[in-house]
Amino acid sequence: MQRKQFATRPKRIALFVTCMVDMLYPDVGMATVELLEAQGVEVIFPEEQTCCGQPAFNSGFRDETRAVARHFLDVFEPLLASGQVDALVAPSGSCTAMVAHYYTVLFAENPADAADLRRAQSVAAATFELTEFLVDVLGVTATGAHLVQKVTYHACCHTAREMGIDRQPHLLLAAVEGIREVPLQGADECCGFGGTFAVKNGPISSAMGQRKAANVVATGADLVAVCDVSCMMHINGILSRQQQAARAVHIAELLVAQDEDALHLLRAADDATSPPPDAPPPAKPAGPPPPPHTEPPPTTVRPRRWQDVQ
Repeated sequence: MQRKQFATRPKRIALFVTCMVDMLYPDVGMATVELLEAQGVEVIFPEEQTCCGQPAFNSGFRDETRAVARHFLDVFEPLLASGQVDALVAPSGSCTAMVAHYYTVLFAENPADAADLRRAQSVAAATFELTEFLVDVLGVTATGAHLVQKVTYHACCHTAREMGIDRQPHLLLAAVEGIREVPLQGADECCGFGGTFAVKNGPISSAMGQRKAANVVATGADLVAVCDVSCMMHINGILSRQQQAARAVHIAELLVAQDEDALHLLRAADDATSPPPDAPPPAKPAGPPPPPHTEPPPTTVRPRRWQDVQ
């Protein structure tokens, strides 16, 4: 995999936010922007971006994936070609691997796609996972974060195996003041999510996740850092159902933390929305009967995405 080399330090990047961050974990996207801007890098967000196509690709739908990938190239490649941005950065090893590794595979299958292959090669070389960009491109290890917690690290499969990224997250975590990093047994073993794998192979996925959760709990860590929100979601679902205190957190949020309160609030909110499985339903308060039903007044439509909030 060819990586873009920079003669000077990049000044502006396009945020490739990924579907799950955009729709489910916007705080990770905002932490990513905060991290990059703190290093003097301007971040732009192309609102036309959509899925990179990985779910369709992993399910064998090559033609459908090519259609999605062409749209992705239509959005991002002109920004690179015109010099409006120096690189694409994503808070996900999984989605970065799709663009950096498999777009060229997609468009190399048919000679008629030669023009798209050239665009894919350009975009692939300039697409970086967040910790890779911070350490290898910007030369940053210390982000100024402070967090008094015991932390372990789960090596997400695509980040470690496809992208070869493992040293960078550890360097960044080691520089967070107050963190005590502890080793995780089987850190490089899959947590069991695997995108469509979890849908098609539910029992196996759950068993793998339970083993990962047991290893996390055995470390005594408060937090397990990850570079992909998909793994974070899967691990947290199991830890929450088991009523464990530990929680998985995306590394971007750890690298902007200034004290332990913010993450304690995250954990408390998670626990508050996940009652024990055997908990009885809340009792209905005594009082007068409710008023008759009336239609609520019209309300303003909430923004669909965090970047739409004014």
